[in-house]
Amino acid sequence: MTTPLRIIISGGGTGGHIFPALSIANALKALKPDTEILFVGAEGRMEMQRVPAAGYEIKGLPVAGFDRQHLLKNIGVLWKLMKSRRMARRIIKEFAPHAAVGVGGYASGPTLNMAAKMGIPSLIQEQNSYAGVTNKLLAKSARKICVAYEGMERFFPKDKIILTGNPVRQQLTECKLTRAEAIEKLGFDPVRSVILIIGGSLGARTINESVLQALPLIAESRVQIIWQTGGYYFEDIKRQLSEKGCPANLKVTDFINAMDEAYRAADLVISRAGASSISELCLLGKPSILVPSPNVAEDHQTHNAMALVNKEAALMVKDVDAREQLLPLAIKTALTPATLTQLGNNAKAMALPDSARIIAEEVLKLVESPQQ
Repeated sequence: MTTPLRIIISGGGTGGHIFPALSIANALKALKPDTEILFVGAEGRMEMQRVPAAGYEIKGLPVAGFDRQHLLKNIGVLWKLMKSRRMARRIIKEFAPHAAVGVGGYASGPTLNMAAKMGIPSLIQEQNSYAGVTNKLLAKSARKICVAYEGMERFFPKDKIILTGNPVRQQLTECKLTRAEAIEKLGFDPVRSVILIIGGSLGARTINESVLQALPLIAESRVQIIWQTGGYYFEDIKRQLSEKGCPANLKVTDFINAMDEAYRAADLVISRAGASSISELCLLGKPSILVPSPNVAEDHQTHNAMALVNKEAALMVKDVDAREQLLPLAIKTALTPATLTQLGNNAKAMALPDSARIIAEEVLKLVESPQQ
C-alpha cells in the first residue's frame, strides 16, 4: 500500500475501553509509523479528554445508552442514535478508513455498523468474559473478533474469534524499581506485607466503606495498605479519617499516578473486576481479591472474576458481603505467603502478553485481505 494506512478506532466511556484503544493505536503506529488514526467517541465521555491527551484526534457522537429504568427517556436516546449514525457516515466518508476497530462503548455501535454498511472491514475487541450487547450485534458484520477469554464461541461465531488477551498500559511492565525500593518510596517498611486497594479513577463506594469500617482492624494488623479512594470520595474520606484517626500503616490518596510502582510494591491487590484491571493483574502475576461491581451490564464483572477464581488465580468477595468480609480476608491472605504465591503464579499463567501488537497485526491483515 503506497498511501498511508487510515484506521478508525471507536468506543470508550470507561478506562477499560480507552486504555486498550490507545494501546492498539500505539501498536499500529509502531508497526507502521505513517498510519493515520482517527478516534470516534461519545460526547461528554472521558475519551474526549483522554484521547487528545495521548496525541490522537477524536470526533464525538451524541450517542447515549438506553435507560432500562425509565423507558420514555429512550425517545431521546433513539433520536441521538439516528443522529450519531448520520454523523458516523459523514466521518467515515471524509476520513475514508481502510479498516475500523471497535473496543466497546456507546460510540462503537453506530460507527462500526455504518462502516460495515459502507464496505469497510471491521474488527471488534471484547474485553470481558461475558460479551456486551453492542459487540454481540456488531459481531454479525465484523470480520474478526479479538477476545481475552476462552469459551467466547457462546457469544460469537467461532471462525471469527482470535484469542489475543486485553492490551494493558505499557508502562506497567516497565517499572525499574525493585519491590523493596517501591515500598521504601512509599515510606513503608519493605519487610512487612503491602496491600494495594484500587477502585478505579472515580473510586468504588463499597470498597471505600469496607476500609472505613475496618480501621481498628487495620491499625492493629501487621500489614501496610495503600488506599486509592478515587477523586469522587476523597474529600469526604479525608474528613472521616480526621475525625476517626488514620492508622499509621494506612496511606490514602485520591489517585495513583505511578501505578507501575504501586503494583511493584503490592503483595496483594484489592480491585473491582473490570477487564483491564484483571488483565493487568494477570500480566504482572499479582495475587488479588476481586470485588465485582453490581452496577454493570449483564453482571459481567462477576463473570470476569469467576474466570480467575475457577483457576485459583484470585479470590472473590461479593459486593454485598464486602463491608464485613473484605478487609479481614485481605489481611489474612497478605500474611499467608503460600496463598500469595499460588494466586500470583496462577494469575501469571493466564496472562496473554503482547495483546496490542497481536491485535494491530490482525488489523493490518484485514487491510491486506479485506474480502476474507
